[in-house]
Amino acid sequence: MLRGAGQAGAALRGAIAIVLAVTLTARPIHAQEDEAGEGEMIPAMPAPTGGEDLPAPAQETGPVPTPSGPAIAVPSGIALHWLETRMDTAGPQGMTLRFRFVAPAVAGAGYDAEKASADLQALCDGYALPRVSKTGPQPAELVLDLADRVVPFGASDETAVQFFEAYSITDGACQWELF
Repeated sequence: MLRGAGQAGAALRGAIAIVLAVTLTARPIHAQEDEAGEGEMIPAMPAPTGGEDLPAPAQETGPVPTPSGPAIAVPSGIALHWLETRMDTAGPQGMTLRFRFVAPAVAGAGYDAEKASADLQALCDGYALPRVSKTGPQPAELVLDLADRVVPFGASDETAVQFFEAYSITDGACQWELF
């Protein structure tokens, strides 16, 4: 039994190393320059209509994005907002779409991994999946990130509370994957 636990621990450490390496190469896709031409990054994610394609990848320059749009409903009832969506084509599984969300309440004493898991599953099914392009290359993986504050993508902040989940798309639904 200890042998299996050791192998699982080694596999988990390897998976974390891969995720960190891939995270550092991801690019934002739902950020666009403002109309004034100042190069400021403004998150923009319109409601899906069912047939649209995702915008082309944007350059990873400019300030850190800020949460935008109305609060998104999740099972725990916390108020959370979309931060950004990124596309990564160099992932070990193939193309990955990363949806990042911010909710200060995830740092609260009453919020735990079980609530985060339910919220992230609801976000994948109700928010991320409808925004996946219906045409063109399909992502092999969706990764959702829920944090108590804005943390620049790829940066480390030991004081931030963050929850991550990975999903594949199976039969038109988000299928949780071991991260």
